Amino acid sequence: MHIQRARYLEQLKASRFNGQVKVITGLRRSGKSYLLFKIYHDYLLEDGVKEDNILQIILDDDVFEKLRDPNQLSLFIRSRITEKDQQYYVFLDEVQYAISQEEMKNPDKPILLYSVLNGLLHLGNVDLYVTGSNSKFLSKDVMTEFRGRGDVIHVLPLSFKEFYSHIGGEKAEAYEQYAMYGGMPFALSKQSDEKKGQYLSSLFTEVYFKDITERYSVDLTYVLNQLTDNLCSSIGSLTNANKISRTLSSDRGKKISSETIAKYIDYLLDSYLFKEAKRFDVKGKHYFQYPNKYYCTDIGLRNARINFRQQEESHIMENIIFNELIGRGYCVDVGVIEITETNGEGKRLQKQCEIDFVVHSGSSKYYIQAALNLESEEKKKQELRPLLGINDSFKKILITKTYAKPWTDEKGILHVGLYQFLLDEYCITL
Repeated sequence: MHIQRARYLEQLKASRFNGQVKVITGLRRSGKSYLLFKIYHDYLLEDGVKEDNILQIILDDDVFEKLRDPNQLSLFIRSRITEKDQQYYVFLDEVQYAISQEEMKNPDKPILLYSVLNGLLHLGNVDLYVTGSNSKFLSKDVMTEFRGRGDVIHVLPLSFKEFYSHIGGEKAEAYEQYAMYGGMPFALSKQSDEKKGQYLSSLFTEVYFKDITERYSVDLTYVLNQLTDNLCSSIGSLTNANKISRTLSSDRGKKISSETIAKYIDYLLDSYLFKEAKRFDVKGKHYFQYPNKYYCTDIGLRNARINFRQQEESHIMENIIFNELIGRGYCVDVGVIEITETNGEGKRLQKQCEIDFVVHSGSSKYYIQAALNLESEEKKKQELRPLLGINDSFKKILITKTYAKPWTDEKGILHVGLYQFLLDEYCITL
């Protein structure tokens, strides 16, 4: 199975020998290693790079266990850079394995690996690429530890466009498969729905939770499990650590502090299992501290985690749209706006409305509502009300689960069909 991940390949090609460490981050099993060790590796060979000039080290493989010591890693790499007048490419996979538990637990302790990577950059003829599955010790450290010499490429599971390019067929049927089993690459190779579900479920116990409990010495594993179930069950719903603490404490009959919940949420975010969307006051131009929303990085993982219950189509569609926007490089918030309405008695009332997504990219901004359909005039008013309450000139968009081509109504709202949106990343920028 070969899926050409063009979006990320273009980023790698553009960053080639730019004097920076390329930090490829993302959820484990989302395709980072395949992108680097297969897709990009093949591109380099086709472009004339010699195989001997590409050094590949997979740190979660026992074969390279000794190289998890940063000093040994440095010696090994330097011993293979034999010609000063040639360019070398160094690929380091799952680089967090070269960061000690002590370094992880103590934020004031320098991380030796970063000094090693900076030292390799100073050689001048080394183009350095690292992959990792923990945001706290990779993308968050790029600006500080690499002193401005880091370039982050964040890899997500397959987008619907990538998924559809592989399976083809009717768009609606492909979407239903995607909405059920998501875009984890290896899941596509499974021949039955049962095998797909088993594989996705096993990732939590055999990979993600194992990583988290070992990395952070988690002792309350039942809390981690319950918290994950809670977040999966409530995608697209406002929540916070206090609310979850009360819910889990009631279910368990035992107090679980909000501090513990907040800490464990951070672990899940740092492992890229979930992404947080903060609430933004559109008129006041400020963020609310809480509550926030949490979306699953892969909808198939979410469904498998809760045994494919709670198939709320609107929430799943919202999660998929959120992930697509993140994949396109946007910053995505949840919008809040105060609007004034007149009730049946003629009284003017203030009402707080939610905008599904406030999307930023540089100087561009979009307001996006997502709806399965507009089956009634009341439903249409409900979805358009928040967008019409915004009095700036940025584009307002309504995405519905239709095949409709983009069109703009008399009030300036851009209407886009879901399939068009997912398959054409430029349709909302026209």
